[in-house]
Amino acid sequence: MDIEKAYAEAKAAYAEIGVDTDLALKKLAQIPLSIHCWQGDDVRGFLFNEAASGGIQTTGNYPGRARNVEELRKDLEEVLTLVPGPYKVNLHAIYADTDEKVDLDQLEPKHFKTWVDWAKKNHVGLDFNPTCFSHPKAASGFTLSSADDEVRNFWIEHCIRSRKIAEYFGKELGKTCVTNFWIPDGYKDIPYDRLAPRKRLMDSLDQIFKEKIDKKYDIDCVESKLFGIGVESYTTGSNEFYMGYAVSRQIGLTLDSGHFHPTEVISDKIPSVLLYVPHLLLHVSRPVRWDSDHVVIFTDELNEIARSLIRTGLIDKTSIGLDYFDASINRIAAWVVGLRSTLLALLKAELEPKEKIAKLELQGDYAGRMMYMERLKQMPYGIVFDYYCYKNQKKVGLEAMDEIRRYEKEVTAKRG
Repeated sequence: MDIEKAYAEAKAAYAEIGVDTDLALKKLAQIPLSIHCWQGDDVRGFLFNEAASGGIQTTGNYPGRARNVEELRKDLEEVLTLVPGPYKVNLHAIYADTDEKVDLDQLEPKHFKTWVDWAKKNHVGLDFNPTCFSHPKAASGFTLSSADDEVRNFWIEHCIRSRKIAEYFGKELGKTCVTNFWIPDGYKDIPYDRLAPRKRLMDSLDQIFKEKIDKKYDIDCVESKLFGIGVESYTTGSNEFYMGYAVSRQIGLTLDSGHFHPTEVISDKIPSVLLYVPHLLLHVSRPVRWDSDHVVIFTDELNEIARSLIRTGLIDKTSIGLDYFDASINRIAAWVVGLRSTLLALLKAELEPKEKIAKLELQGDYAGRMMYMERLKQMPYGIVFDYYCYKNQKKVGLEAMDEIRRYEKEVTAKRG
């Protein structure tokens, strides 16, 4: 296929409905996505290098998992050759690169210096997460809401240090680090007291966020969840808790597309949440019956999320990170499919005649609005995306899979 010729035809088709495809691509190229490092090694990390636990489960045993920081970075570099656009890489605390024997409450910026050096070399930013799971002090099911002061203080110190690491990332890279706070705390069965753990969590968070850090370097966000493995009856950090906390403290809120009831969607929550909180972090995932963290694909809900952000300019107050881990398929392909699907959804939203349709709605011309929105479903947005890849010297379409198979044969398959 002659991509340039196909794009010229697509550009003309969009021009007929008042859309400038060149401008849409320019806007897309300004939206950084955050690549979750934990897809590459099944959320094991390198500080302790143990399988995930504490409400998290990775399924599958596809060969080629990154076994050390060098292999993980090599895999991330391969991903960056296959996806156009600006990127950040999202790290959990357990991905510290150090020969020192340190625990989570002892981590310092120096333990992530090689990550900063790597990020500078590859022109990416870094995001961060304290790791409040997969640790003996999380074995009780409680961390920041624990009734044991020793346990709770351990996790408070870990989170305070995590913010300092994030500040270090922001200063060194000149790109704001978004730090996400998620804890797995809760009860498997019905609790007697639902209030006390949440009061302890509120106090812990207040201690963690007591020191002010310039938002130019670090933006803090708190993330809710409906339930996790082992905490099916009660989750301390519920949606209501974190929504109230974020609004009252004016910090960022995280919405994960897998963290709600199967009949709920976060696309409808976005416009409401951003009326009240200063920043929104989206964790784009794909739940199948529950928070199963399947690889993101081009679904209706992914499209609705993109539309919620693009149609009203809310993308300017939002950070987008992917969050899933599938060990049953080629991990590079899992990354690339998720990133390309998210980019395609954002592009499709940018390729709407926003002002025109909004005007029809204000005028009460709902039939005209419907006609435009139905017509958009038939437009050649895929051709425009292919051109975006081509223009940025990335593999187009299924050519990406050919490269992924080459990398698997020459690199990941040899890891044993």
